[in-house]
Amino acid sequence: MAHALHIDVAHSAFGDFVRRVVDVARDELKRRRIYTQTMRELSSLSDRELADLGLTRSMIRSLAIEAAYRP
Repeated sequence: MAHALHIDVAHSAFGDFVRRVVDVARDELKRRRIYTQTMRELSSLSDRELADLGLTRSMIRSLAIEAAYRP
């Protein structure tokens, strides 16, 4: 009987682990979509449009990272 209990606990721990892995992967995919969308949208602007926003083309990557990964 004790052995069966140990197996149930192991399966539960494994299930929790799998759920955590799936949650992390889901969050990373969401962040990657935000990063990609921000890069695409800002990159599509002309240098003049970026300047009107107070941005330069060299700032795009860091802004996309901040949009996706800021706490």
